[in-house]
Formats: sequence, structure tokens, C-alpha cells
Amino acid sequence: MFRSLACACVMAAALLPAAKAADTPGAEAMVGHRAAYRLVLDKAREGANLARAEGVMLYEVVDACDGWATRQRFQLQLTDKDGTEVDTTSDYSTYETKDGSSIRFSLTQATGGAVSQRVAGEARLTPDGGLARYTEPESKEEKLPKGTILPMVHTIRSLAAARAGTKLLTVPLFDGTSADGAQDTTTVLGAWTPPQASARLPGLANLGSARMRIAFFERKTDTGDSGGASAPDYEVGLRYYQNGVADEMNMDFGEFTVNGKIEELAIFPDPC
Repeated sequence: MFRSLACACVMAAALLPAAKAADTPGAEAMVGHRAAYRLVLDKAREGANLARAEGVMLYEVVDACDGWATRQRFQLQLTDKDGTEVDTTSDYSTYETKDGSSIRFSLTQATGGAVSQRVAGEARLTPDGGLARYTEPESKEEKLPKGTILPMVHTIRSLAAARAGTKLLTVPLFDGTSADGAQDTTTVLGAWTPPQASARLPGLANLGSARMRIAFFERKTDTGDSGGASAPDYEVGLRYYQNGVADEMNMDFGEFTVNGKIEELAIFPDPC
């Protein structure tokens, strides 16, 4: 579950960049921004001992001209049917080069105020896949499969695919939220929506958008086969605007789902 909490906004991964508004979604269309989201329980599945879930997520991406610096801070309070409350938090940061060739990453997760996991290191991609080198939770290396991409590249490709009318994007994704290397992902893309004057946030009113749902699967490294045929470890649905801002999301943790809605948005000026 905690890996899922971190992945949720790599939104998204995840899971988002900076610059000049463009007619087509691409690296040049992304914008640096800071967004605050309110998280509330959507539904708990039958048998889940959960009465309430609420929290916040703060996401920031800064254009560093040759790369994207991101930070996501996540806090979720879960209350079971007996009234017991548990706080879960994560602090996740990355630096991803704009050519999509390398990433530095750091993740700290805590439950009830006690650190439950730390993951840190760097990864470099090559035509044959690449290599992730970890310093936390232990020093080790993990090979990355051929075709692996990084979070920002995934966002850009997903938006471009939706604009082109593509319905499905399937790729290995490495985001540094686990010490196990890359995950397989399947992204189901909705139709491209033209600008809507009724957009809740004025800064998004003149931009096209698309809804998408990303499923994350454990990679079956023993055979090299994709995990896409099995049930996903985690799923997240989002509405992305062409500048990389997501205003709505739905995170599926298995026993329950949580909705996220943007409450505040600040767009950063282009520094380059």
C-alpha cells in the first residue's frame, strides 16, 4: 500500500514540468507548478475495515532548464470502524533530466510517525534498458528492461498519445518508489477534450485535456514476461491538462479508493 501512496502522484507520475504553452502536448508545453490536493474517501470495498480516509497532497515541479526537480508530500489519515486512526505519510523527490536518460530519487515513508521505508539512489537509461543503483534501503543494483521510461517522459507521451487518438500505452516505468526496479504499466487513454471555458481553475480554461487510467504491475523478472496479464498492484485515474497539470485523480489501493481534487494551483514563470 505504501508504494501505491508514493506512486499516486508521480502522476503522475509519478506522478509534470515547465515552459511555454504549446498547441500540441509535448516537453515544450509542460509547466513548472505547485499544486495542493484534498484527498477524501471514495469508497471502501466490502469487507474492508475502513470508515474514513482523508488527507492532503502537495506536489511541486520546478523547471531547472536541463531537468525537472519534483517533490511530492503526501499525508493520509485512515480511521477504521472502531475509531482507531492511523496516519501515513510520504515525502518523495526526484531530479529527472529532460532528455529522459537519468533520474535521482529519494522516498521516505512513515506510519504513525515511525519511518517504515526509505528508498534512494539514481538510475540511468540505455538503449538496452539501463541500471538503477540504490543507496537505500541497501547498496545494490537492479537492471532495467529495454524500453523503460521515466515519470516525466511517461506523462508527456501519454498526453501526446491521447491527442493523437491512441487508446493504450504499455511501457515499463521506473520512478524510484521501490527497491525492486521498474514496473510494467498499462495506461488507458480517454478522448482528447478541447478547452472548456467552464474549467474550475482559470489557468486551465484555455487548455485541452484527457482522462487516463494507469495500472501498475509487478514485473516478472524471472521470465521477462510482463505482469500485465495479472491484476495490477495499484491503479490511478487522472485528468491531465496539456501543460502537465492534473486537477482530479482517483487512487485505487485495493481495499479502498481515494479521490483527489486540486484546491490551489500556482504556475511558475519560465526560467529558461
